Amino acid sequence: MAAQLTCITTISDLPDVILSNIIAAVSDVRSRNSTSLVCRKWLVLERSTRSSLTLRGNVRDLFMLPTCFRSVTHLDLSLISPWGHPLLSPTAVADPFLIAQLLHHAFPSITSLVLYTRNPCTLRILSPLWPNLKEIKLVRWHQRPQLSAGEELNMLVTENYPKLHSLDLSNFYCWTDDIPVALESHPTVAANLTSLNLLNSSFPEGFKSDEISSITRACPNLKELRVACMFDPRYIGFVGDEGLVSIANNCPKLSVLHLADTSALSNARGDRNDEGFTQEDAKFSVSTLIVVFSGLPILEELVLDVCNNVRDTGPALEILNKKCPKLRSLKLGQFHGVSMPIESKLDGVALCEGLQSLSIRNVGDLNDMGLIAIGRGCSRLTKFEIQGCKKITMRGMRTLASLLKNTLVDVKISCCKNLGASYSLKALEPIQERIQRLHIDCVWDSVEEFEDLDGYGYGFDLNVNDGREASSNSTGSGDTFEWEEDAFMFKQQKRCKYEEVNGHANGYSGRSWDQLQSLSLWIEVGELLTPLTAAGLEDCPNLEEINIKVEGDCRLWSKPSGREFGLSTLLYYPMLSKMHLDCGDTIGYAHTAPSGQMDLSLWERFYLFGIGNLSLTELDYWPPQDRDVNQRCLSLPAAGLLQECVTLRKLFIHGTAHEHFMMFFLRIPNLRDVQLREDYYPAPENDMSTEMRADSLSRFEAALNRRSISD
Repeated sequence: MAAQLTCITTISDLPDVILSNIIAAVSDVRSRNSTSLVCRKWLVLERSTRSSLTLRGNVRDLFMLPTCFRSVTHLDLSLISPWGHPLLSPTAVADPFLIAQLLHHAFPSITSLVLYTRNPCTLRILSPLWPNLKEIKLVRWHQRPQLSAGEELNMLVTENYPKLHSLDLSNFYCWTDDIPVALESHPTVAANLTSLNLLNSSFPEGFKSDEISSITRACPNLKELRVACMFDPRYIGFVGDEGLVSIANNCPKLSVLHLADTSALSNARGDRNDEGFTQEDAKFSVSTLIVVFSGLPILEELVLDVCNNVRDTGPALEILNKKCPKLRSLKLGQFHGVSMPIESKLDGVALCEGLQSLSIRNVGDLNDMGLIAIGRGCSRLTKFEIQGCKKITMRGMRTLASLLKNTLVDVKISCCKNLGASYSLKALEPIQERIQRLHIDCVWDSVEEFEDLDGYGYGFDLNVNDGREASSNSTGSGDTFEWEEDAFMFKQQKRCKYEEVNGHANGYSGRSWDQLQSLSLWIEVGELLTPLTAAGLEDCPNLEEINIKVEGDCRLWSKPSGREFGLSTLLYYPMLSKMHLDCGDTIGYAHTAPSGQMDLSLWERFYLFGIGNLSLTELDYWPPQDRDVNQRCLSLPAAGLLQECVTLRKLFIHGTAHEHFMMFFLRIPNLRDVQLREDYYPAPENDMSTEMRADSLSRFEAALNRRSISD
C-alpha cells in the first residue's frame, strides 16, 4: 500500500493580505532583505511593503538603479557616491535631467526626501519631480555658493510643494539670513509648515532675536521648532526677553521647542573643575520664562540649552509644570536653582512629575539633596542626563538610581568632578540589571578610593523612603591619578580573589549589565581604555554598540602612555558588533611634527591597535585632524590596521584617504558598504587633491563590487 502523502501547511499558505502585514512589521533592513530571498511571492510582498529606502552607490552606475521599490515614500539620497559631490550637475557623467527622470521613474511615490545639495542646480531640477513632497531634509557641509540672501532656498520653498509641512536644515550649511528671506517671500508655503529644524552646528553665531521673530511670524502653524540661537549678550542681536516672547506669541501650537546656543551644539567638553557659573548672565528674566511657558500650553518637549547664567529658575519651572501638563522631555543648560528643596518639600523641576526624559547641564548649585528631590518628584523618568555638575557625588546619584530603579533605562553622566568611571558605575548598581543605554567618562578613580568604596556600606537603604535620610552621609572626592600597570594588576588580583570567595562572575557588584545594549565613553587623549573592565564594566553579555570619543591635543604629549589604547579590552563583550570611534577632536601634527613629537599617523596606530581582534560588522571612524590645514585624512598605519577587521560589512570613514590605502580594504572578505565622508564644516573644497578623487573612488567601488560575497 502506497504511503499516504501528508500535506504540511507553511507560513506561505497564509493569505497575501495577512502575510504582507507580517512582512511590513519587520523593521530591520537585513531581515527584510533575507525575507525577499525566500521565494518570489515573498520578494513581491517585501518590495510592495517597503516604505523607506537609503540609496548608496555611484551615480555613474545608473543601470543598477533599482526599479522594484514602487511603494517607497521616504528616500534618502544623501549617501550617494562620490559623497558630497553634486548629484545633478552639468559636469556629471550623465545628463542631470536624465538622472532626475530616472529617479522619478524608479520612485514615483516619494513624500519624504533627504538630499545632499551642494549647488542650486540640484534643487532647480528636482523641484518639479515630486509635487507631493511633505518632508524635505537638505544636507551640505561644503561652503555656500555665492548667491544673494535667500536665493538658493527660494528654489525649494516654492509653490511646487503645496503639501510641504516639514523642513530640516540641521545639516545644511547656509547663512542665517537666508531662511527668513525665503520664508517671507513665500507666505503660503511658510504657513503650511508644521516642523522646522534649524539646529545647525555650522552656524558661527546662530539666529538673532529679530531673525527668530521673522521666522516664527512667517510660520504661525509650527508644531515643532528647533533653532540654534545667539544668547550671549556681548553680541548684537542676542536672544533675550523680546525674542523668547515672540516665539510663544507667534507659534502657540508648539509641542516641541528646542532653543540651543551654538556653543552647546559643538559638544565641546567643559572643565571638570569649573564651578558651573559663567561671567555673563543671559538677558532674559524668570518672568519672561513664565510668560513663554504660559503661552505654550500643549508643549511636550522643551530644550533651553543656554551658555550664560539663568539664575533662580525654580519658580519658572514650577509654572512650567502647571501650564504645560503634557511635558514629557526637558533639557536645561546653565539653569541654576532648578531644585533646591527645603527639608522634604519638593520645588522647581522636581515638581514636573510627568517627565520621562530630563537632561541637566552646568547647573552650578545642584547638589545631592536637589538630585534626590528630582528622583522623588520625577518618578517616571526613563532617561536622565547630567553634565558639568560639580557638587553631585556618588551617593546622590546612587540614591536617584534607587528611587527610579523601576523606570530608568538610559543614563548619561559626563564632566562631573566627583563622578569618574568607577564612582559612576557604583552609583548605577541599583539599576545595573535593567539599564539599556549608558554614557560615562573614562576618568579613572584612584585605587585607594575604589578600595574604600568596596569596604563599607553606603549609608542608606536602597529602598529609600526619604530623600533627606538618604543623603545624610553625602561626601565625595574627585581626585584622578595616572593609571599604573602594577595598580591595574593589583585590582585584577583583587577581583579574582573576590570571585573565588563569593562565586560571582563580574567582579565587585556580583551582577552583570544584562540589558545594556549601547555604551558611550569619553576619554582624554593619551589615556588608556584598559581599566574599563576593572572599573566595573566587565560583564555586558548583550552589549551590541559602543561609541568612543577621544578628545584633546596630542601636541602636549611627546608619546602615548602605553603601546596601545586598549581596544582589545572590548573582547569581554561577545555581542559587540557596532563601533563609533571618534578621534575627530584629537588634534596634532599631520606632517610637520617637530623633533621629539609624534605625528598623527603614529597616534592613529596607537588608537586602532587591536581593532582587528574584535568581531565588528559596522564601524564609523573619525581620524584625528590637523586644524591648521583642515585635514582629516586616513594614514597608512590606520589603513593597515582597519584591513584586519575581517568581519566588517560596513565602513564609514569621516575624512579622506589615498586610493592605494583604500585598496587595502578589498582584503576584507564580507565588506559591502564603504564611504568617505567629509561631514565636518568646512569640508575641503578641492576635490582634486592628493587624497581620494572621484575617479579613484569609482575604481575602488568597482573593485569592491566585482568580488563574490557569500550572502
